[in-house]
Amino acid sequence: MDFLVLFLFYLALVLIGVVMICICSKTHYLKGLVRGGAQIISYIIPECLQRAVLKLLHYLFHTRNHTFILLHLILQGMVYSEYTWEIFDYCQELEFSLHYLLLPYLLLIVNLVFFILSCVSNPGTITKANELLFLQVYEFDEVMFSKNTKCSTCNLRKPARSKHCSVCNRCVHRFDHHCVWVNNCIGAWNARYFLLYLLTLTASAATVAVVSSVFLVQLVVASNLYLETYVDALGHFQVIDIVFLIQRETREREHKQWEWEREKQASRGAGSPMRGSIPGPWDHDLSRRQPLND
Repeated sequence: MDFLVLFLFYLALVLIGVVMICICSKTHYLKGLVRGGAQIISYIIPECLQRAVLKLLHYLFHTRNHTFILLHLILQGMVYSEYTWEIFDYCQELEFSLHYLLLPYLLLIVNLVFFILSCVSNPGTITKANELLFLQVYEFDEVMFSKNTKCSTCNLRKPARSKHCSVCNRCVHRFDHHCVWVNNCIGAWNARYFLLYLLTLTASAATVAVVSSVFLVQLVVASNLYLETYVDALGHFQVIDIVFLIQRETREREHKQWEWEREKQASRGAGSPMRGSIPGPWDHDLSRRQPLND
C-alpha cells in the first residue's frame, strides 16, 4: 500500500476518533462505552497480562520517571538527524542561504534550554517556610478555595489556586498540571519556561517543515519534473503531480534500502545478483518517465 494512502487512512482514523470523543463527551455514552470495552477486554486478555499492563501504566503516568524525557530526546534527535541527512546537504548544493538552514538548529538549542529549565526548576512547591507567603498571593473566594482548607497529605494550609500533585507528592502553588514529558509539575514558578518550551518547539517544527517544503519545490523546478510524464499501472501516460512525487519519494527510499541489501549480500561473498533476480523498486511502471510533447 502506498505511503500516501496509509497517511490518509491514519489521518481519517484520527479525525474520526477526535469527533467521536467530542460528541460522546457531552453525553454518558462515552463512560458506558469505556466501561463496556474494559469488561470485554478483561474476558479476552489473561489476568496476569492485565496486571503487568496496569503496573506499566502506573509506572509511566503515576510515578516520577525519566522515560518520556528520553523518548522526547530520541524523537527530536531522529527528526534533526533526518533533516541533516536528507535536507541540509542537498540545500547547500542548491545554494540555499545558510542562515535559513541553521535556523532550525538555533531553535533546537533554545528549545532544549527551556526544556531543561522546565524539567529541573521548582514549580512553586509549598512548604512550612513559604506557606504564609503563598497564602497572601490570591484571595480566597470561599467557593472553590476555602480559607481554612488543609492538605491532608502535606498537613499544610492550602493557598488559593494551589493543588496537591499525587505524582510528585507535594502541594504546588497555582498548579496547572503534571507533565510527563518534563517529569515535573507545571506551576507558578516554571509556567513561563514551559510555555517558552512549547513555543520554541512549535517554531522549530514549523521551520523544519517550511525549509523541507521549499527544498522539495526547488528540487522539482531544478529537475524539470513538472514537465514530464509517467506510465501508470494501466499503461497510460499521466502528467506528474504532487501525489506521484510523494509516492516516488517513498519508492526512492525502497530503492536505497534494496541497493544496501544487495551490496551487503555481495560483500559476504554470496555473489552480486543480477538486477532482475531480486525485485527492486524500478520494476514498477512509475519509474518510466517521458517528456511532455510540445
